[in-house]
Amino acid sequence: MGAGSWGTTFAQILSDAGTPTVLWARDPGIAGAVSATRENPRYLPGITLPGTLVATDDPAAALSAAELVVLAVPAQTLRSSLAAWEPLLPPGALLVSLMKGIELGTCARMSQVIVDVLGLAESQVAVVSGPNLAREIAERQFAATVVACADEEGAQALQTACHTPYFRPYWNTDVVGCELGGTVKNIIAVAVGIAVTLGLGDNTKATLITRGLAEMARLGEAMGADPRTFAGLAGMGDLVATCSSPLSRNRTFGQHLGQGMTTAAALAATGQTAEGVTSHAPVLELARKHGVEMPITEVVAAVIADKLPIREAASVLASRSAKPEWYGA
Repeated sequence: MGAGSWGTTFAQILSDAGTPTVLWARDPGIAGAVSATRENPRYLPGITLPGTLVATDDPAAALSAAELVVLAVPAQTLRSSLAAWEPLLPPGALLVSLMKGIELGTCARMSQVIVDVLGLAESQVAVVSGPNLAREIAERQFAATVVACADEEGAQALQTACHTPYFRPYWNTDVVGCELGGTVKNIIAVAVGIAVTLGLGDNTKATLITRGLAEMARLGEAMGADPRTFAGLAGMGDLVATCSSPLSRNRTFGQHLGQGMTTAAALAATGQTAEGVTSHAPVLELARKHGVEMPITEVVAAVIADKLPIREAASVLASRSAKPEWYGA
C-alpha cells in the first residue's frame, strides 16, 4: 500500500520471492504505468519490475483476500490512511510497516499507530528495518534487513515471504528497537548531510555516526529495546547506509540545508519524503520524557526550526563537555 520508491521496491522483492503481490498506487498514472510498462517512472525510472506484479489504484482490489498488508505511506499520513482502509482489511492479515518515523502529537511508533487505529494485537503487526536504500535493492544488488514481530511465527512468515537471492531478511522480536533505529538514523543523516556541505571531513562524519548510534541506543534502552538490535542491521547497518549514501533522502535534505536553503526549500529540492524532517520533534519529546540526552538530534531540530544558524551547528556540538565515552552524550 504505497508506490513510492521503497514501497515499489518491496513489492518487487515479494514478487521475486514468489509471493503473489498487488501494488496499490494513489496516483492512477503510476498504477497504469506499472501495469503497461513494468516501470514506476516517477520513483524508479529504468527499473524493470516483475511481470507477476499487479498494480492498481483501487484499495479494495489491492486488499482483497490479502494475507500480508505492507504499509508504505508517509509516516504522518498513516493514521488517516488506515482509517480509510479499515473496512477493506481482511481479518487475520499481518500488517507490515515499512515506515521509519514517529507520529507527531502522539509520539507513537508506526506499529503503535496500527494497533491503535485497527485495534489489533501487537502479534499481528510487523516492521521492516535495515539498510534499505531502495534504488540499490531495486537493481537487485545484495542487501539484508530485519523483520520484527512480537510473534515469532509472524516474523518468520514475513521472512519467508520476502527472502530472495539478493535480499536476505533476518528476524527478531524487538519491534521497539527496530523502529527506533529506523527513525533516529534519519535524523543523524540530516546532520551528516549538513556536515558534508560545510566541507567537514570523514572524521566528522564518523563522529556523527558513532555518537548518533549512542543517542539511538540510549533512547532504545530507556524504552525497553534489546541493546543488541542497535549493533545490527536495524541499528548500525541502517545508520551507516543512510548517512553515507547520496541516495539517502535524509542526507540529501541535510545537504540542501547546509547550502543555506530554508526547510521548505530543502524539502522541495529533495523531492521525496525525508522522515527526519518531522520525526525529530517527537523523538526529542520521547527523549525528554525518558531523561535521555540526544545532542545531535537537538542541533538538527534547532537548524530545521531556524533557531540555529548552519555555521554554528558544528561549534555547538564541539563545545559539549568531555565525558566518559560509555556514559557521555
